[in-house]
Amino acid sequence: MVADAIHTNGYDPAKLTGEEEIQRLRCAVKNYEWGRLGPDSLVARLHVANSGCRVDPDVPYAELWMGTHESGPSHVVKEEEEFESGRDGSECMVTLKSWVSDNPDSLGSRVVDKWGRDLPFIFKVLSVTKALSIQAHPNKALAEKLHREDPLLYRDPNHKPEIALAITPFQALCGFVSLKELKEVIANVPEITELVGSKAADQIFKVDEHDQNENVKSVVRLIFTQLMSASSNETHQVISQMKIRLISESQHRELSEKEKLVLELDKQYPGDVGVISAFFFNYVKLNPGEALYLDADEPHAYISGDCVECMAASDNVVRAGLTPKHRDVQTLCSMLTYKLGYPEILKGFPLTPYITRYLPPFDEFEVDHCDLPTGKSTVFPAVPGPSVYLVIEGNGRLQTGSSSQLLVNQGDVLFVPANKEIHVTGESEVMKLYRAGVSSRFFQTL
Repeated sequence: MVADAIHTNGYDPAKLTGEEEIQRLRCAVKNYEWGRLGPDSLVARLHVANSGCRVDPDVPYAELWMGTHESGPSHVVKEEEEFESGRDGSECMVTLKSWVSDNPDSLGSRVVDKWGRDLPFIFKVLSVTKALSIQAHPNKALAEKLHREDPLLYRDPNHKPEIALAITPFQALCGFVSLKELKEVIANVPEITELVGSKAADQIFKVDEHDQNENVKSVVRLIFTQLMSASSNETHQVISQMKIRLISESQHRELSEKEKLVLELDKQYPGDVGVISAFFFNYVKLNPGEALYLDADEPHAYISGDCVECMAASDNVVRAGLTPKHRDVQTLCSMLTYKLGYPEILKGFPLTPYITRYLPPFDEFEVDHCDLPTGKSTVFPAVPGPSVYLVIEGNGRLQTGSSSQLLVNQGDVLFVPANKEIHVTGESEVMKLYRAGVSSRFFQTL
């Protein structure tokens, strides 16, 4: 089935071999319990198109991984050349990590000098139907320490800044609310004071925006750490009281969006400390085409929707709530920056009439989004580093310079070597594709 899909897509391996040409990828899928079920998941639909595998309607499909990280490696598809072996037309795959290691010129010299023979980013698609954990990703120094002390839990020594670009309306918790909002939370959610104690809670009313930043952060750190460290039994009891209060109050007033969210989170994770901690975080709603970027040591939790995600090549996550997985509360509470205020939302900037670029302040990656109507063409300029392209909707043609054209359909994932200009032509009503690559800012610095 997979081999047939290759020929249907117009892939001619004889014309696309060697380190200078485009490579078609088969990509890993993750079935985390927060993912959308079966064909309702965009990840599942892309997985079917990418691999030819069947989708189980009762299984959640959460993430599609594109890259070289060992937690979800992509593979380069090659056509078997030894026809006499009786395997004519079958696929023979090697990992993308192995392939780029053998073909370092495909990465570009600047990338190899900085990150070695490897991709410095991971590209993903997420389909979220249930909240992910309250989490943060460690900075480089902390990642090295955590990996050294517990390599099974923290898989690599790298940091993990990331960007989430909404494909559909997307919701998330991200960063701590402003000092003004936090005071309102402590005043209006008595259950927080019950968990952390009045002595800690009252500290928030003794600081104001004119105080030194570190004083404010110290108070927020104290209250949040007390909250997240509360006993499970006490947390369950207090959240139950909060739920009863909110349901009662909803009879004579409209609950706030955050209060409605907290009740929904309690349905998903009954009595979890992450339910009440949601009051501390900004409730962010992204429209399609808007993006949220997250630096190391910033708390967040995705809530619902489909997004493209790109990050530095790491799988390190420190969790403390809304999860059945391992929690490392003390590490998370000690590592956070406790920066207050609403996060910056990236809307991108036009690279061409059909391409929008999202450029977060990280060296490892940038993301381009292309919407191409039927018959229209555009050009992705050559860059000195590698790129990964994903078609999420429609079909069209890709061409590099004088090489033959490559037909691409939904679910196709392509590795494009450094210094390749890519011409794209849409052949469906709308062709939607995304590109991840090393930040163009990185190549502008000496």
